[in-house]
Formats: sequence, structure tokens, C-alpha cells
Amino acid sequence: MPATQPTDTADHSAAADRRSDTVSPPDADVLKRPLRLGNITIKNRIAKSAMSEILGSPSHAPTPEHVQLYRTWAEGGVGLAITGNVMIDRRALGEPRNVVIEDDRDLEALRAWAKAGTANDTHLWMQLNHPGKQTPAFLVKETVSPSAVGFGPELAKAFATPRALTETEIEDLIDRFGTAAAVAKEAGFTGVQIHGAHGYLVSQFLSPHHNRRDDRWGGSLENRARFVLTVYSAIRDRVGPDFPVGIKINSADFQKGGFTEDESLQVIQWLADAGMDLIEVSGGTYEAQAMVGAYQKESTRRREGYFLEFMERIRQHVEVPLMVTGGFRSAAGMAAPVRDGAVDMVGLARTLCIDPTLPARVLDGQPAKAELPRLTTGSKTLDRYAALDVTWYENQLARIGAGKPPNPELGAWRSMVTSFSKQGCQAFQLRRAK
Repeated sequence: MPATQPTDTADHSAAADRRSDTVSPPDADVLKRPLRLGNITIKNRIAKSAMSEILGSPSHAPTPEHVQLYRTWAEGGVGLAITGNVMIDRRALGEPRNVVIEDDRDLEALRAWAKAGTANDTHLWMQLNHPGKQTPAFLVKETVSPSAVGFGPELAKAFATPRALTETEIEDLIDRFGTAAAVAKEAGFTGVQIHGAHGYLVSQFLSPHHNRRDDRWGGSLENRARFVLTVYSAIRDRVGPDFPVGIKINSADFQKGGFTEDESLQVIQWLADAGMDLIEVSGGTYEAQAMVGAYQKESTRRREGYFLEFMERIRQHVEVPLMVTGGFRSAAGMAAPVRDGAVDMVGLARTLCIDPTLPARVLDGQPAKAELPRLTTGSKTLDRYAALDVTWYENQLARIGAGKPPNPELGAWRSMVTSFSKQGCQAFQLRRAK
């Protein structure tokens, strides 16, 4: 399947020429442009990026809360919504209430989720994931990874040292990705995204720090990229040539000996050549959380979008549609990289936890800007133990899923008590919202 192209070919003319224009189109007009991906058209350039909802049932099926949450986002104006990570193996969970797809046992619940999330001409893609060694120790007795490389001292107590995957297990996991994608398509989701970022299993295979194998799955970059390319091929075989398949991939791991920008650029070129429909770029791992702005310079924060310099570099090498998530707070900040052609879509995540209708107002040309709250109990140690930068947003998702409006005024202490009352100490085990 050839790499797909955006509808607006002007998006990829020389950035210097665009910046020299004396008159720029209004921000709303830029963001309202439809985006063609293969045989589908996404109605605008604003996406809801993946966040882990932890709203699944005890048996890891979708729930009515998923239906309400994604209907709210669809009605709020996004062109594309990407689910939180849906696991392909119930033996390997990122969080206690992840949705899992191993077969079609939950097909009707998945159909209800897909129907709600595709309201208002919205596309809904399922993000497929395996956490590898990033499975909290309280959830499983054994974790797996490309190699038996544990976490550093800071996280060693929260995550067990993994066991290296066998060749047979690797092939089984690849098949599981394909099966989950086929079920997602049957349920009515309009695409899937491979989670290849943030230190999860696909990211672990790509990283020379985590992947120290000496067989065909490790060593050279070509070998380390074999897993993700084979996963893509397995999914494509199961869903056909016209069903959208995307990936979320790290720009870099931001840790010593990890996946670098140069390596990421090469893998992105291989993925584009293979026919990937949309590539979303992020960065970091549990050990280096660049995805939430931990390594961003003040100039980057003012510009709003994270990873934009890397996106501009990618654009010089590939024509595949690109998406970036992180740091966007205003219409001007979102429109700028689309107008300049560095990206084709911008992703919002935490902003949509507290303001689900922001996209509609932005696209209508109304004044709209989001500021994320500064969350603290007054104790940095307690803030960290309570995982406030994750659990506060999870509580907002739970409110929306219950049919209630978000509560941006929710205090840190009240949020912590709410999380504890619902999940006990497990609520505060180390995890992330994306």
C-alpha cells in the first residue's frame, strides 16, 4: 500500500515560501481543512490523542463509560479520536482496568463504543498495545521484554525485571496485534494505531538499551525495527489495504543508550515506505517522561507544541501524513505547524479532559485557550506518590464517562481521596495517562 497523501498539497510546499506569505489564512480555516488518508477523509486537523481511560470492566471489556466519554469527544469537534491503549494480551496489562482484545468475545460492547465514538462524522481509531516490561509488579508475577533488562533503581521496586521473549512468543505477539486489529475493524472502528512509543513493547524492541538480543530481532537498527514492521504487516494482512493503520513512535527515548532521533528518522522512513497511513510522534519513557514536557525548553513551551523541530526535520524526508501531540493550548499554537507544513494533524490529550468542546470553539473561530492546572498537595513527595499528574486527569475522564461535566476546580486532595476510594493503593502505582 503506497504512503497516502494529504488532500491539501500546499501543506508540503517549501516552508520558507509559506513563512514569507504576507497574508496567512485564519487559524480556524487552517484547522478546518479536511485531511485525506487513503480512501478516507478526516474532517479537520484536530485529533484527540490516546490517554489510558482505566474504565474497563473487571473482565477487561469496554463499558458504558467508554461510550459516553467518546460520544462527548466526538460531539466536541475532533476530526479523529484515538482510544487509550487497548491491550492484546490479558496476561500483560499497563493498568488494572485496561480493555483487552484477544478475540471477539466483547464484540457487542466494542460496537457500542465504536458507534458512539464515530458520531458527528468523527473517525475513531483503536490504539493497540503490549506493555512489555512496563507492567506494574502488583498486576503480574512475570513480565516479558526483548531482553532481560530491568529498570533503574528509581523504578525497580515498581516493575519486575523481565524475562526475554522467545522466538515463538514474539511470533505469537505479532499475530495477536493482527487479531486485535481485525476485531476492531469488525466492531466499527475506522482505523487502528500501533503504540510504538513511551517505552512499551514496540518501543522496547526499537531501543538498544532495552533490546540486547543477538538474533534477527536485535542488534542492528534494521533488526530492532523488524518487530514493528512485522506487526504492521500482520495487521495489514488482517484488515486489508484500505483500512487506516497508524503508529505512535518516539522521536527519541531521552535516556542514555536509548533510541535516538537519527534512528527514529530512519524507522519513520521505513514505516512510510511500508505504507503506514499516519505517523504520530511523541517521545520519552517511564524513566524519562518527555511526553509530558519534562525535557522541553522554555522556547518550546512558548511555541506550545512539543517535538516540532524534529517534525520539521522529518518532513524533509517523508510525505506520509504526520501528527504531533503535546503542549498545544491555543488555536494559534495548533494552526502554526499545520500552516507551515511540518505536520498534518495536531493532537490534544489532557486539554480534552477538562474542556471536551475546545475543538468545536476553535474551529468556529471563537476565542479559545486552555491552561492546565498546576496540581499540588503542598508536598512534592506526596504529589509524586499520589501520581497527581495522572490520577487527577483520570478522575476527569471518569466524570465525563458518568455523564458529568469535567471539574477543572477539583482540588489535589479531593482528587487523591477520590482515586484512593475507587482503587485503593493501586490508584497510585506508577503509570501514565498516555
